[in-house]
Amino acid sequence: MNDTTDAVEETSVDQTEDAAATATEEPRRKGSTKSRLEEEGDIAADYLEELLDIVDLDGDIDIDIENGRASVAVVADEAGTPALSRLVGSDGEVLEALQELTRLAVQAQTGDRTRLMLDVAGHRSTKRTSLVRLAHEVVARVQSSGAAERLEPMSAFERKVVHDAVAAKGLVSESEGEEPRRRVVVLPTPTGDPQSSDA
Repeated sequence: MNDTTDAVEETSVDQTEDAAATATEEPRRKGSTKSRLEEEGDIAADYLEELLDIVDLDGDIDIDIENGRASVAVVADEAGTPALSRLVGSDGEVLEALQELTRLAVQAQTGDRTRLMLDVAGHRSTKRTSLVRLAHEVVARVQSSGAAERLEPMSAFERKVVHDAVAAKGLVSESEGEEPRRRVVVLPTPTGDPQSSDA
């Protein structure tokens, strides 16, 4: 009889512990993505601070989480922006390379691939604004003409911005071609989901 009572008590304790573990696990799961992205941002910021010291450039580092990915920006006051623009390069080529290096630095520490986005001196922010404007103009032309329109070749970041802007206007876009000549095509009717997996 004691054995049975002990077994019932153990089972009851196990179930109570399982319930408690499940209750605390759910918030931990919800917070885990955010804390992982925050960790990515912190690692990237440390890496970029060291880089700025090496190249003797001044800049503050802002960390954020946008659209389910870590976002890190190197910013300077107005006087320091021209110097920082060396880290952007012609049409953002240096920035793209720096973003890849930063992603590799994060991956080396976390062991996981990252989709971290990097901006320097507001380059991507300014580019995003002009690309959204372009996408809206193209959507209006495509809706008016009923014909697909092909844009100039773009980077993965630029294509993603255009895909999102086109989708927000209710049309569909897809990417065609090979890097570095890959481009967005805006289609006249919504025939499927936008192809925006470039970035």
